[in-house]
Amino acid sequence: MNIVYLSSEAVPFAKTGGLADVCGTLPREVAALGHRCTVIIPAFRSVRRSGCKIETTDQSFAIPMTPTKLIGGRLLRSHLPDSNVEVLMIDQPQYFDRPSLYGDASGDYPDNAERFTFFCRAALVALQRVGKRVDVLHCNDWQTGLIPGLVRTHRKKLPVLKDTATIMTIHNMAYQGQFPSDAFPLTGLDWPEFNHETYEYYGYMNYLKAGIAMSDLVTTVSPRYAMEIQTPYHGCGLDGVIASRGGRVVGITNGIDTSIWNPETDDALAARFTVGNWQEGKVANKRSLQAEFGLELNDDVPMIGLVGRLADQKGWDLILPVIEQHVAEKRPTQWMVLGSGDPRIEAELTRLAELAPKQVAAHVGFNDSLAHRIEAGADLFVMPSHYEPCGLNQLYSLRYGTVPVVTPTGGLADTVVDTSAETLAKETATGFHLRENSPRGLDEAIGRALYLRYHEKKNWADLVRRGMTCDWSWRKSASQYVELYENAVSLIASPDE
Repeated sequence: MNIVYLSSEAVPFAKTGGLADVCGTLPREVAALGHRCTVIIPAFRSVRRSGCKIETTDQSFAIPMTPTKLIGGRLLRSHLPDSNVEVLMIDQPQYFDRPSLYGDASGDYPDNAERFTFFCRAALVALQRVGKRVDVLHCNDWQTGLIPGLVRTHRKKLPVLKDTATIMTIHNMAYQGQFPSDAFPLTGLDWPEFNHETYEYYGYMNYLKAGIAMSDLVTTVSPRYAMEIQTPYHGCGLDGVIASRGGRVVGITNGIDTSIWNPETDDALAARFTVGNWQEGKVANKRSLQAEFGLELNDDVPMIGLVGRLADQKGWDLILPVIEQHVAEKRPTQWMVLGSGDPRIEAELTRLAELAPKQVAAHVGFNDSLAHRIEAGADLFVMPSHYEPCGLNQLYSLRYGTVPVVTPTGGLADTVVDTSAETLAKETATGFHLRENSPRGLDEAIGRALYLRYHEKKNWADLVRRGMTCDWSWRKSASQYVELYENAVSLIASPDE
């Protein structure tokens, strides 16, 4: 099959979150299964700073964004590293040559509707210029949400897309691309197409809704999240739209790049380790972190790791009171935190680290090497998200022998099996679920984990080894996506089924 992935992000060219990891890795894995894969992204400023070879092409074009505004662009070309996956980039400096992808310190760029409408329209022009028939267009998040509707409207005018299936993947339902209705004319479509069954949402234009409503299949990044977004709590106002798609909504859990996240080969670690010598490896990495950040030098003290965005979604209203309690009571725990985001959370973490420097370490910002070292040195990884479409850090934790403590939501519930007498007996347990979504519930889950670590050492060792040997590689997920693509193609061939 010929599969084209459309996204605003793909590592190593542009990244703000997990979307980039998916779109920089999944196409490589699908290509390795024998399919022709192409990725189309905007030519953001970060593209030229990626270190990858970028080629100019002789393909240029102009898009009539309004009756009096013609915007030109051209195609750049590269490849995903260590693969034959071609990356086409829509180069339009007015829209994409900016310091960041979506906005600045004052908020989202005010012309985001225009920027990403141009990207969607230009991507279809690019496919025409390339001229190869496309079996599947795999769209990702609201920035590509117009693609399915544009294909449906213009299919007869686009020979390369005559029999193309469209798939819309929702990476996070909270981000929908909602704009005033006066953004609709930028699509070049006629006003009758702006209605409640397509682009319109309570008088506004909603890009994600359009993608959900008009794609052939809808996917999310975990099976549990596919169910959750059909409820008012997780659906963010689009639960009815998702539910109306019925059996055409599928959840496939994201994978991780095991060539990068591998404790046996990871150059960032103080000591590499395997399933066979995990205890020695984790102690060595813990000692390194303790020395680097001035924590108490103690092999036995449990280190609790946290890596990620400092945002309400991630459950910081649960985490901060628990750290505060452990510090106040001088609990025998250490906390190693890496992240950035909400200034209020950043300030509170800094305060706690200054209050108890031997017990709490906080690095505000992002440091990829440190993220790997925390996963390797910590005993527990805490991730009490209020919602989590998939999550990747719990998968990294399992891979590095760090037992995850999570809320049973979305991808966390799908990937971490709660420890109980039953799951220990069945040899399926891999972590701990919160039984109450509160600071008390988080502290209780940590307590259960530490009880097992200190008092049931064989079960603890089995838990660690089981997590390290779980297969959460992209190869597994890629096979599921190929089945999905084949299903989507068959739906186009037999539209009445």
